[in-house]
Amino acid sequence: MTHLKVGDMAPDFETVDEKGNTIKLDDFRGKKLILFAYPKAMTPGCTNEACNLRDNYQILSDMGFVMLGLSADDAKKQIRFKEKYNFPFPLIPDTEKTILKLYGIWGLKKLYGREYEGINRMTFIIDEEGKIEKIFNKVKTKEHAEQIIAAYK
Repeated sequence: MTHLKVGDMAPDFETVDEKGNTIKLDDFRGKKLILFAYPKAMTPGCTNEACNLRDNYQILSDMGFVMLGLSADDAKKQIRFKEKYNFPFPLIPDTEKTILKLYGIWGLKKLYGREYEGINRMTFIIDEEGKIEKIFNKVKTKEHAEQIIAAYK
């Protein structure tokens, strides 16, 4: 999985969100960033995870967090996903897998004994100075916000 660890500087990136707005890691200096990676928009697990974060968005925001979703889906699919479920946070269409690879999210997976490359569901908490503060490798899709909240109580 990831080669990054807690305490490392988060790899810098510049990309666009689902609407084409430029997003840079530096845009989040001074804030705690939840960068959550999900395998595929509109699938049950990814929808559960993103909706759970949406439903707890205000609590997380009150705790000082901002959020970015990340997957290899294209911008059209990300827009449909965001509009259908009314997400208040940007979604990054990383179709070239640049950020996914930079963060070690894209890698080997196993399903029913078969190995293949894909997105490992992970979340990085990046602190106000750009350091990785926490990594969630075992994301509970229906309770992910609660995982984050519990880690910061």
